[in-house]
Amino acid sequence: MTLNIIVLIAGLLFGLGLSLSQMIYRDRVLGFLEITGTWYPTLLFVLAGAVTVTLITFLFVLRFPHPLLSKHFYVPRKQNIDIPLILGAAIFGIGWGIGGYCPRRSIVALVWVIWNPVLFFIAFILVSVTYNWYSTRKHHSS
Repeated sequence: MTLNIIVLIAGLLFGLGLSLSQMIYRDRVLGFLEITGTWYPTLLFVLAGAVTVTLITFLFVLRFPHPLLSKHFYVPRKQNIDIPLILGAAIFGIGWGIGGYCPRRSIVALVWVIWNPVLFFIAFILVSVTYNWYSTRKHHSS
């Protein structure tokens, strides 16, 4: 129960941060991605702020033997760059550039009940479930 409350608070903070920085508006994101026209660097400042806070926080948090509510840290161990990573990043970037939504931002935008993020989110869920089913099936058949 405590973990669920912390996750809820983290989600509320994330949503509040996106809302305050106006990153819930797709025009802001698309303006950032349009580097040859009218470029809006606001997303760059949001990203820089998030990375700075995370780096400083990780310097302290990762010194503990484990998180307060878990037995170990869930830190990625993979360090190599492979084809699935490159393809996934490229496909993510193309989708982001076309729609102006990324998964987390679309969830926050759902609050406004605008159909574009709703349709995006439905498509995101369908593709995620399909890929998970396919990769699990492929893994079991080998």
